[in-house]
Amino acid sequence: MTEQQHPGEQHPTPEFPSQDQPHPGWTGPMDPPPDHGEDSYRGSGRLAGRKAVITGGDSGIGRAVALAFAREGADVLFTHLDDEKDDAAETARLVEEAGRRAVPVSCDVREEENCRALVDRAVEEFGRIDVLVNNAAYQMSQPDGIEAITTEQFDRVLRTNLYGMFWLCKLALPHIPEGGSIINSTSVQAYKPSPHLLDYATTKGAIVTFTQGLAQMLIEKGIRVNAVAPGPVWTPLIPATLPDTRTFGKQAPIGRPAQPAEMAPAYVFLASQEASYITAEIVNATGGTPLP
Repeated sequence: MTEQQHPGEQHPTPEFPSQDQPHPGWTGPMDPPPDHGEDSYRGSGRLAGRKAVITGGDSGIGRAVALAFAREGADVLFTHLDDEKDDAAETARLVEEAGRRAVPVSCDVREEENCRALVDRAVEEFGRIDVLVNNAAYQMSQPDGIEAITTEQFDRVLRTNLYGMFWLCKLALPHIPEGGSIINSTSVQAYKPSPHLLDYATTKGAIVTFTQGLAQMLIEKGIRVNAVAPGPVWTPLIPATLPDTRTFGKQAPIGRPAQPAEMAPAYVFLASQEASYITAEIVNATGGTPLP
């Protein structure tokens, strides 16, 4: 999308049709369909020759980032869950259509050995990891309060959102060359937590701290570490985890949810040499909600 226009009118606005899906959710049934940049993103070689690993790359923000990275010249290995094979196949098609290598890998990042196998596969395929994007996440709305959050759910959220990121950063580090980049997906929830997403918001706050601390640790190695904090984004996770999607995103000052395509440029920028002086930063893309 290159035409200048009012940001609140650039993409669909609520109210949306009522819809729900079982977890993890899929792109196909969503109404309106998410925009990943299929018809709008134009690359300019900003990531030419790079090798990228993206978790949660089958749909939503992950798909948009994979597409954008490929159109900027990067080969992409991305993860998906077993139930997300159809979405993963579409992401792979988009990457290959851009003339780059796509390596979809089924991987549940809640287990350390899965993360180890993922890094081994990336090194086997690419020889190195220039960009690591920790984007895989799990959430489940609990409107009945903390009493309704089971230990099993709390553990699942932490293991997916935090442990997976920790393991992958640690295991990938020996294979990230000088000038490489790590980008973590946090959220507006890190700063303005919704009560019904208490456990999810907790992990997103921890991702901010982890990102800023790891950035200071790795600066001497010449590796930059940053994060992107999206506001509400129209992805399959929404109808799969929220009880009512009709007004989703209306609370953002812009008046609508973001489309995944609107998040991808932030990841491209942070992965590129144009961001060479930027590390330990959180790029906020919240639709106008002020964050620290």
